Amino acid sequence: MNYKVSKTLKDNKKSIILIAVLWLILTIVLVAPIGYSIGLANQSGTFDLTIFLENVFAEIVSFSSISKVFSAGYIVYFGKTLLYFTIIYIIFALIGLFKSRPKHEYTDIEHGSSDWSENGEQYRILSRNKGIILSKHNYLPVDKRGNVNVLVVGRFWFW
Repeated sequence: MNYKVSKTLKDNKKSIILIAVLWLILTIVLVAPIGYSIGLANQSGTFDLTIFLENVFAEIVSFSSISKVFSAGYIVYFGKTLLYFTIIYIIFALIGLFKSRPKHEYTDIEHGSSDWSENGEQYRILSRNKGIILSKHNYLPVDKRGNVNVLVVGRFWFW
């Protein structure tokens, strides 16, 4: 099970960085204006939807709410909005990473390759330097005792 987590993190390094950058951009562009607009709509003590809708689109377009949100009285609304947004964003990011995890331990390993071996254990049977070419770094030695038959599977091209 641990190989799934480590392989997912290894394969999705760029995606994780992109997720973090996108979170920061969305926080500046969307969460700050929404938090500021919620603060303006709650000034009378109850939430006024018309004030919220009038201000939210104007603040998203103007990009001035990131400085306004840190003034007194609005930081609480920004903090709550940021908390809810972050929780929802993390849930969606984890779902995306969960769907990209490997299905089993041998995902993305070529069938028939020596990627399954560790620390050169394939060289107890195969040779590094000479013999019948099996792959880039593996040769079947011809001076080996036993069966050295090779089955070549592939397409036969001729003109």
